[in-house]
Amino acid sequence: MSNVRVLVVEDEPLVAEAHAAYTSRVAGFEVVGVAHSATEAARMLGEREVDLVLLDMYLPDGHGLGLLRNLRAGGALVDVIAVTSARDAEMVRRAVAHGVILYLIKPFTFPMFRAKLEQYADYRRQLGAAPDEVVQDEVDRMLGSLRVATSDGALPKGLTAERLHEAIDHLRTPPGVLSARELAEKLDSSRVTARRYLEHLADVGLVTRSLRYGGSGRPEVEYRWQQASPGRTPSSGA
Repeated sequence: MSNVRVLVVEDEPLVAEAHAAYTSRVAGFEVVGVAHSATEAARMLGEREVDLVLLDMYLPDGHGLGLLRNLRAGGALVDVIAVTSARDAEMVRRAVAHGVILYLIKPFTFPMFRAKLEQYADYRRQLGAAPDEVVQDEVDRMLGSLRVATSDGALPKGLTAERLHEAIDHLRTPPGVLSARELAEKLDSSRVTARRYLEHLADVGLVTRSLRYGGSGRPEVEYRWQQASPGRTPSSGA
Protein backbone atom coordinates (compact mmCIF):
# COMPACT_ATOMS: atom_id res chain seq x y z
CA MET A 1 0.00 0.00 0.00
CA SER A 2 1.29 3.48 -0.86
CA ASN A 3 2.09 6.07 1.78
CA VAL A 4 -0.69 8.11 3.34
CA ARG A 5 -0.43 11.65 1.94
CA VAL A 6 -0.87 14.19 4.73
CA LEU A 7 -1.69 17.90 4.72
CA VAL A 8 -0.85 19.70 7.97
CA VAL A 9 -3.12 22.68 8.68
CA GLU A 10 -1.75 24.77 11.56
CA ASP A 11 -1.36 28.54 11.85
CA GLU A 12 1.67 28.58 14.18
CA PRO A 13 4.76 27.98 11.99
CA LEU A 14 6.83 26.24 14.67
CA VAL A 15 3.94 23.99 15.69
CA ALA A 16 3.20 23.19 12.03
CA GLU A 17 6.85 22.29 11.53
CA ALA A 18 6.76 20.02 14.58
CA HIS A 19 3.60 18.24 13.39
CA ALA A 20 5.12 17.74 9.95
CA ALA A 21 8.30 16.35 11.50
CA TYR A 22 6.28 14.01 13.73
CA THR A 23 4.31 12.78 10.73
CA SER A 24 7.47 12.06 8.76
CA ARG A 25 8.74 9.89 11.62
CA VAL A 26 5.77 7.51 11.34
CA ALA A 27 6.27 4.75 8.78
CA GLY A 28 3.79 4.84 5.92
CA PHE A 29 3.04 8.57 6.10
CA GLU A 30 4.38 11.46 4.04
CA VAL A 31 3.71 15.19 4.29
CA VAL A 32 2.60 16.69 0.98
CA GLY A 33 1.92 20.17 2.26
CA VAL A 34 1.72 22.54 5.22
CA ALA A 35 -0.99 25.22 5.29
CA HIS A 36 -1.15 28.09 7.78
CA SER A 37 -4.72 29.22 7.03
CA ALA A 38 -8.06 27.86 5.89
CA THR A 39 -7.67 29.61 2.53
CA GLU A 40 -4.25 28.08 1.95
CA ALA A 41 -5.53 24.65 3.01
CA ALA A 42 -8.47 24.84 0.60
CA ARG A 43 -6.13 25.81 -2.23
CA MET A 44 -3.71 22.97 -1.50
CA LEU A 45 -6.54 20.45 -1.28
CA GLY A 46 -7.66 21.56 -4.73
CA GLU A 47 -4.17 21.21 -6.19
CA ARG A 48 -2.76 18.09 -4.51
CA GLU A 49 -3.68 14.50 -3.82
CA VAL A 50 -4.32 14.33 -0.07
CA ASP A 51 -5.53 11.35 1.97
CA LEU A 52 -5.47 12.83 5.46
CA VAL A 53 -5.69 16.34 6.92
CA LEU A 54 -4.27 17.13 10.37
CA LEU A 55 -6.51 20.06 11.20
CA ASP A 56 -6.18 22.77 13.82
CA MET A 57 -9.52 24.35 14.70
CA TYR A 58 -8.29 27.89 15.34
CA LEU A 59 -7.09 29.46 12.08
CA PRO A 60 -6.42 33.15 11.34
CA ASP A 61 -9.02 33.43 8.56
CA GLY A 62 -11.73 31.17 9.92
CA HIS A 63 -12.55 28.14 11.99
CA GLY A 64 -11.49 24.60 11.17
CA LEU A 65 -15.15 23.57 11.22
CA GLY A 66 -15.85 26.10 8.47
CA LEU A 67 -13.14 24.55 6.33
CA LEU A 68 -14.58 21.11 7.05
CA ARG A 69 -18.09 22.25 6.17
CA ASN A 70 -16.90 23.61 2.82
CA LEU A 71 -14.95 20.44 2.08
CA ARG A 72 -17.95 18.22 2.71
CA ALA A 73 -20.27 20.52 0.76
CA GLY A 74 -17.89 20.20 -2.18
CA GLY A 75 -17.95 16.41 -1.97
CA ALA A 76 -14.40 15.98 -0.64
CA LEU A 77 -13.92 12.58 1.00
CA VAL A 78 -10.53 13.34 2.54
CA ASP A 79 -10.13 12.00 6.09
CA VAL A 80 -9.53 14.45 8.93
CA ILE A 81 -7.87 14.16 12.33
CA ALA A 82 -8.41 17.20 14.55
CA VAL A 83 -5.16 18.30 16.21
CA THR A 84 -6.22 21.16 18.41
CA SER A 85 -6.33 22.76 21.84
CA ALA A 86 -10.16 22.95 21.66
CA ARG A 87 -11.40 20.89 24.61
CA ASP A 88 -15.11 21.64 24.95
CA ALA A 89 -17.44 18.70 24.38
CA GLU A 90 -19.64 20.65 21.96
CA MET A 91 -16.65 21.25 19.71
CA VAL A 92 -15.88 17.53 19.71
CA ARG A 93 -19.50 16.71 18.86
CA ARG A 94 -19.56 19.19 15.97
CA ALA A 95 -16.20 17.99 14.69
CA VAL A 96 -17.40 14.39 14.59
CA ALA A 97 -20.63 15.50 12.88
CA HIS A 98 -18.50 17.08 10.15
CA GLY A 99 -16.50 13.92 9.57
CA VAL A 100 -13.52 14.11 11.93
CA ILE A 101 -12.51 10.50 12.61
CA LEU A 102 -9.97 11.07 15.42
CA TYR A 103 -9.42 13.94 17.84
CA LEU A 104 -6.04 14.75 19.42
CA ILE A 105 -5.85 17.46 22.09
CA LYS A 106 -2.76 19.64 22.43
CA PRO A 107 -0.31 19.39 24.05
CA PHE A 108 0.68 15.80 23.37
CA THR A 109 3.77 13.63 23.16
CA PHE A 110 5.12 11.98 20.03
CA PRO A 111 3.97 8.50 21.21
CA MET A 112 0.41 9.84 21.53
CA PHE A 113 0.62 11.40 18.06
CA ARG A 114 2.08 8.24 16.55
CA ALA A 115 -0.64 6.13 18.17
CA LYS A 116 -3.36 8.18 16.43
CA LEU A 117 -1.68 7.81 13.04
CA GLU A 118 -1.21 4.08 13.59
CA GLN A 119 -4.90 3.73 14.47
CA TYR A 120 -5.75 5.52 11.24
CA ALA A 121 -3.31 3.35 9.27
CA ASP A 122 -4.95 0.20 10.67
CA TYR A 123 -8.35 1.54 9.63
CA ARG A 124 -7.14 2.26 6.08
CA ARG A 125 -5.49 -1.15 5.73
CA GLN A 126 -8.62 -2.96 6.82
CA LEU A 127 -10.80 -0.80 4.59
CA GLY A 128 -8.51 -1.43 1.64
CA ALA A 129 -8.55 -5.19 2.21
CA ALA A 130 -12.33 -5.39 2.61
CA PRO A 131 -14.50 -6.90 -0.14
CA ASP A 132 -16.97 -4.74 -2.07
CA GLU A 133 -19.75 -5.86 0.26
CA VAL A 134 -18.96 -6.24 3.94
CA VAL A 135 -20.67 -8.08 6.77
CA GLN A 136 -21.22 -6.75 10.27
CA ASP A 137 -18.10 -8.20 11.86
CA GLU A 138 -15.96 -6.58 9.16
CA VAL A 139 -17.57 -3.19 9.78
CA ASP A 140 -17.05 -3.61 13.54
CA ARG A 141 -13.43 -4.58 12.94
CA MET A 142 -12.70 -1.53 10.77
CA LEU A 143 -14.35 0.93 13.11
CA GLY A 144 -12.86 -0.85 16.12
CA SER A 145 -9.38 0.07 14.90
CA LEU A 146 -10.32 3.71 15.55
CA ARG A 147 -11.55 2.96 19.07
CA VAL A 148 -8.38 1.57 20.66
CA ALA A 149 -7.52 3.57 23.78
CA THR A 150 -4.19 5.38 23.35
CA SER A 151 -3.75 6.99 26.76
CA ASP A 152 -3.33 5.33 30.12
CA GLY A 153 -6.38 7.10 31.54
CA ALA A 154 -8.66 5.66 28.84
CA LEU A 155 -7.56 2.07 29.46
CA PRO A 156 -8.84 -0.40 32.03
CA LYS A 157 -7.11 -0.01 35.38
CA GLY A 158 -3.62 -1.51 35.41
CA LEU A 159 -3.05 -1.35 31.63
CA THR A 160 -0.75 1.17 29.98
CA ALA A 161 -0.77 2.60 26.47
CA GLU A 162 2.90 1.73 25.96
CA ARG A 163 2.39 -1.95 26.77
CA LEU A 164 -0.81 -2.04 24.73
CA HIS A 165 1.05 -0.91 21.63
CA GLU A 166 3.78 -3.46 22.31
CA ALA A 167 1.10 -6.15 22.36
CA ILE A 168 -0.42 -4.82 19.13
CA ASP A 169 2.99 -4.82 17.43
CA HIS A 170 3.50 -8.49 18.35
CA LEU A 171 0.01 -9.40 17.15
CA ARG A 172 0.58 -7.64 13.83
CA THR A 173 3.62 -9.80 13.18
CA PRO A 174 2.70 -12.85 11.05
CA PRO A 175 1.03 -15.21 11.58
CA GLY A 176 -0.93 -12.75 13.73
CA VAL A 177 -2.05 -15.28 16.35
CA LEU A 178 -0.88 -15.46 19.97
CA SER A 179 -1.96 -17.08 23.20
CA ALA A 180 -1.63 -15.32 26.55
CA ARG A 181 1.33 -17.56 27.32
CA GLU A 182 3.10 -16.59 24.09
CA LEU A 183 2.41 -12.88 24.51
CA ALA A 184 3.61 -13.02 28.12
CA GLU A 185 6.95 -14.36 26.90
CA LYS A 186 7.27 -11.55 24.35
CA LEU A 187 6.30 -8.84 26.86
CA ASP A 188 8.31 -10.42 29.68
CA SER A 189 5.19 -10.23 31.83
CA SER A 190 2.89 -12.59 33.68
CA ARG A 191 0.36 -14.64 31.75
CA VAL A 192 -2.45 -12.89 33.64
CA THR A 193 -1.21 -9.46 32.52
CA ALA A 194 -0.83 -10.58 28.91
CA ARG A 195 -4.36 -12.01 28.95
CA ARG A 196 -5.75 -8.68 30.19
CA TYR A 197 -4.25 -6.87 27.19
CA LEU A 198 -5.55 -9.52 24.81
CA GLU A 199 -9.01 -9.42 26.36
CA HIS A 200 -9.08 -5.63 26.04
CA LEU A 201 -8.23 -5.90 22.34
CA ALA A 202 -10.96 -8.50 21.95
CA ASP A 203 -13.46 -6.22 23.70
CA VAL A 204 -12.79 -3.39 21.21
CA GLY A 205 -13.01 -5.75 18.25
CA LEU A 206 -9.39 -5.92 17.12
CA VAL A 207 -8.77 -9.58 17.90
CA THR A 208 -10.96 -12.66 17.91
CA ARG A 209 -10.80 -15.56 20.33
CA SER A 210 -10.69 -19.23 19.41
CA LEU A 211 -9.55 -22.47 21.00
CA ARG A 212 -6.26 -24.06 20.02
CA TYR A 213 -6.22 -27.83 20.42
CA GLY A 214 -3.07 -29.88 20.65
CA GLY A 215 -1.33 -32.26 22.99
CA SER A 216 -3.02 -33.98 25.88
CA GLY A 217 -3.76 -30.91 28.00
CA ARG A 218 -6.63 -28.48 27.99
CA PRO A 219 -7.16 -26.37 24.84
CA GLU A 220 -5.52 -22.95 24.89
CA VAL A 221 -7.30 -19.72 23.99
CA GLU A 222 -5.60 -17.98 21.09
CA TYR A 223 -6.16 -14.41 19.92
CA ARG A 224 -6.07 -13.59 16.22
CA TRP A 225 -5.35 -10.09 14.94
CA GLN A 226 -8.32 -9.31 12.72
CA GLN A 227 -6.26 -8.50 9.63
CA ALA A 228 -4.86 -12.01 9.89
CA SER A 229 -8.35 -13.52 9.71
CA PRO A 230 -8.31 -16.33 7.14
CA GLY A 231 -11.75 -15.65 5.73
CA ARG A 232 -15.07 -13.89 5.93
CA THR A 233 -17.93 -14.78 8.19
CA PRO A 234 -20.95 -15.52 6.00
CA SER A 235 -23.82 -13.09 6.25
CA SER A 236 -27.00 -14.51 7.72
CA GLY A 237 -29.33 -12.26 5.82
CA ALA A 238 -29.84 -9.25 3.61
